[in-house]
This record gives sequence, C-alpha cells and structure tokens, in this order.
Amino acid sequence: MDPTTGTMRAGPTETPVSEPEPEVAATPSRPTFRERRRSALANPRVKLFLIIAAVVVLVGTIFIWRYFSSYESTDDAAIDGHVNSISARVSGHVVKLNMQDNQYVEAGMVLVEIDPTDYQAKLEQAKAAYANALAEAQAAQVNVPLTTVTTTGQLSTAQAEVASMRAGVAAASQQYDAVRAELDEAQASNNRVQSDLVRYQMLVDKQEISQQQYDQAVAAAQAGTARVNAAKANVNAAQQQIIQARGKLESAQADLRTAEAAPKQVQIIRSRALSAQANVDLRHAELQQAQLNLTYSKVVAPVSGEVSARTVEVGQNIVAGQELMKLVPLEDLWVTANYKENQFKSMRPGQAVTVHVDANDKDYKAHVNSIAGASGARFSLLPPENATGNYVKVVQRIPVKIDFDRGELKGHELRPGMSVETKVWLSR
Repeated sequence: MDPTTGTMRAGPTETPVSEPEPEVAATPSRPTFRERRRSALANPRVKLFLIIAAVVVLVGTIFIWRYFSSYESTDDAAIDGHVNSISARVSGHVVKLNMQDNQYVEAGMVLVEIDPTDYQAKLEQAKAAYANALAEAQAAQVNVPLTTVTTTGQLSTAQAEVASMRAGVAAASQQYDAVRAELDEAQASNNRVQSDLVRYQMLVDKQEISQQQYDQAVAAAQAGTARVNAAKANVNAAQQQIIQARGKLESAQADLRTAEAAPKQVQIIRSRALSAQANVDLRHAELQQAQLNLTYSKVVAPVSGEVSARTVEVGQNIVAGQELMKLVPLEDLWVTANYKENQFKSMRPGQAVTVHVDANDKDYKAHVNSIAGASGARFSLLPPENATGNYVKVVQRIPVKIDFDRGELKGHELRPGMSVETKVWLSR
C-alpha cells in the first residue's frame, strides 16, 4: 500500500532489464465518502438543517398519528331508509292508475282506483238494513212504557179482585153459619111439634082433646117439617155460594198470578228493546264498514315518496292484502355502518361523522344516532353457534345508525342502498 495515496501497489515482479524511465510527478488523490461526510457534518449549516428536518419529521409523525387515531372509518356502510309496501285493503278490478314508475308522489294522493260499483251497492244495502233496524228499535222502545203501564193497572186490578173475592168467601161463610143455625133451630122446633103430634094422636084417640086441637098439632108438625126443609135448602144454597165464592177467589188469584208475572213480561219487552238497539248498533257498524270499503276502493299514498317496484296494472283483479308497489320516502334517510367490534372503544352517540358517497363523490355531515344492541351475526337467519366444532375467533361487526345533519339532505340525490364510507370523529 502506498502511504501517500492509500492505494495498493503491486508486489515485485521480475522484469527484463531496461533503461530507466524518467520520473513522473505524483498527483493528489480524491477524498473518500467518510471524509466527505465528516467534513459536511462539521459544517454548522448542515447541522442546523438536519436538526430542523428531524424536528419536522417528528412533529409530522405526531400529527399524522393523532389524525389517524382521531376517527374510526369503514367502507362497510350504505344509505338506508324506509321502504313502505303499498297494498290493497279490498278486492276488486283495477280501473285506473294515477302514477308511473319512479314518480314522486305526495302523501294522500290517489295511486290506484278500484271499481267501486259493488261497494256502492253494499253501502245502499247497509243503509236500508240500518234504517229498518232503527225503526224496529223505536217501536220496541215505545212498547216498553205502554206495557209497563198496562201491566201495572192489571196488577192493581187483580189484587183488588182477590181482596173482593176473599171478602165474598167470608160473607158466604157467615151466611152459611147463619142458615145452619136456622136449620138447627128449625129441626129443634120440628122435633118438638112432632113429639106434640104423637101425644095429641094418643089423646085424640081417647077423645080427651078435641079434633080441632089435634088438627092444629098436625098443622104445626107439618109447618115444622116445612121449616126444616126450607132451612136445609138455605144451607145448601149457602154452601153453593161458598163454593162459588171460592171459585171466584181462585180465578182472581190466578189473574193475580198472571198480573204478577207481568213485570217479567216488561223485562222481556225491555230485553227485546235492548236486542233491537243492539241490532241497530250492528247495522250501524256494517254501514260504517261499507262506507270504509267504498273509500278503500281508492288506494292512497300514506307518505310522500318515490314509487318503486310497481306490479299493478289496469284491468288486473287484485285481492285484499296484495302488494301493489313500494313507496320510498326520500326525506327520511340514514346510514347503516357496520363497524368492527374493536373500533367501539371511544365511539359514542352524538359524535360527528363524515359520510362520503361513492355515487356523487360528495361528503355529508352527519352524527352517530345509536349503536345496535347486538352484532349483525345475531340478527342473521342462522346465527353462529360457537359452542360447536372448533372455535375460530372472528372479529364481529355491529351496526351503527348514523343520521344526517339538518339541511344536508336538501335537494339530495341519495337513494337507499348506495355505498358510502363513514368517518366517526372520536375527538369531537
């Protein structure tokens, strides 16, 4: 090695003897990389530049780290919204359509018209049935007070008649007792005159008394017998009067029992009146249903929105409950973003969100509304069962509902199902 140049020199070799060459002056060598670096670092300006560059890189790194840690983003997100299914409430023949596919309609607008002829006829029938039931109920209501007054009078009369017949029975019994006493008296008197006649018969045979006295005794005996017979007839007559009086009393009591059953008849009349009123209510309900069915022949839009997936056509026969179209209200849209479970450490409802829509390449301001109560896998048709088979941990995603800020959807072109990217700003 040459100590002056720092280069390797070749070792001694055998060369043929020749004439000596003239000596050449030595040239200076170029500095090495290390020497140049040392000389550069020794320059104060370079040192200052390196320090400044290091500080800039450090600060930039900190800002970049803080920026990327200030939000959680995902591209597993899409515009979401309500999709109202419009169906018919009655069956019938479609006679008119008042909208087209993808047309925006206002709430209350008639979308489909069904032939109302059948429902108009049913409405007229319901009106007639209601009027008939109403008339019957009014007649039944009139019968209630009339029947009440009549039955009350009948009851009072029957009670008075029973009292009168009982008095008649008592009077007939007293008359019977009187004529029975007269019979006993007549029989006693007749026994006496008959005994006197027997004695006078023996005396007249002995001619101890006159024939005139005997004839008087015979007449007295005959009169006594006649009085007994008359008294017996009076007794029989009194017995017949008692029987008749008791028969009349029994008849009056039967009439009283009938009159006493009259309040039950009033209850029956009142029940019939209530039944008639219930029939009125039933017919009135049928009338209201017929009126509703007639109004249901026109299918109206429940909300404002855009008509989509229309399947109904003019001339088609539809049934109640058949889906005719779908209505998408574009004023009520939100974003459903499926974040990984390890992104929820600092995520809270109310945090600001930036929504980037792929369709129009625009950003929208929004905020976190709520976080779903379970992961999306739990709501699937066949949720995973980790207790079976070999367990493999899979990062789950949880739906997050994100609402647009007020005024962001004014004149928008968003539609449910559009893909978006969301950034939830955790530091705000």
